[in-house]
Amino acid sequence: MPAPAAPRSLAAAAPAGKAKLTHPGKAILAGGLAGGIEICITFPTEYVKTQLQLDEKANPPRYKGIGDCVKQTVRDHGIRGLYRGLSSLLYGSIPKAAVRFGMFEFLSNQMRDEQGRLDSTRGLICGLGAGVAEAVAVVCPMETVKVKFIHDQTSPNPKYRGFFHGVREIVREQGLKGTYQGLTATILKQGSNQAIRFFVMTSLKNWYKGDNPNKVINPFITGVFGALAGAASVFGNTPLDVVKTRMQGLEAHKYKNTWDCAYQIMKHEGPLAFYKGTVPRLGRVCLDVAIVFIIYDEVVKFLNKVWKTD
Repeated sequence: MPAPAAPRSLAAAAPAGKAKLTHPGKAILAGGLAGGIEICITFPTEYVKTQLQLDEKANPPRYKGIGDCVKQTVRDHGIRGLYRGLSSLLYGSIPKAAVRFGMFEFLSNQMRDEQGRLDSTRGLICGLGAGVAEAVAVVCPMETVKVKFIHDQTSPNPKYRGFFHGVREIVREQGLKGTYQGLTATILKQGSNQAIRFFVMTSLKNWYKGDNPNKVINPFITGVFGALAGAASVFGNTPLDVVKTRMQGLEAHKYKNTWDCAYQIMKHEGPLAFYKGTVPRLGRVCLDVAIVFIIYDEVVKFLNKVWKTD
């Protein structure tokens, strides 16, 4: 007996017949809400990941590992220390997810076939476009500020008192260019991130639905698929994440450009340095992507009931 037709987000396979497309406006609203909730839950692992990546061997290392990083941070700054820099990332997460899903839905609306189906390859292309858009519009400036905040805490006398004060000081000292450090690495990272994630999500959802494109996917299954998509993106582009973090740190002046940064890391620290922070990043990203896709899909379902765009 076929399942009843229901509005679906384009992250899932499109239904048979003429598919109901998700309005980009709904995607922007649902994406922003999902991004804000997700970052409040997962920020401590992002903090630890960034600290370990900035902890270069030449310093020498300040932390022995993930547990030691958490221990020293709580000892020196209390539990709130694990949330230092949250404001800058929260201000970025909402528009980042909004731009990502809005652009994905906009592009996928143009690339679906006559029946409204989106295959895996086109899902990858749409994800790539969404990742590049979020990198340029939101991620690069917001991540630069976040990394500078967290790196600033490691200095004896932190100079940034808060988000807006930090942004003002960075722009005053370095101009707007100071908030766009590591743009190339960020575009490569976000583009490959979302290409991998949407490719995996589209593939898994198409597989799960099989010959019944109207099959409803419950939130738990969406979360599992999201976690798998997140894991794939971590192993696929952690080296780019390491280079991006170095290029946005307070010692970014040591590198001529993104390519020189990668060369210096390889030369002085070896290939394993490109996978610094992989474990904490894996935990955060899997949870991140799972939460975002669950909330996004559920909010889109709700919006389809109360916001008619046909």
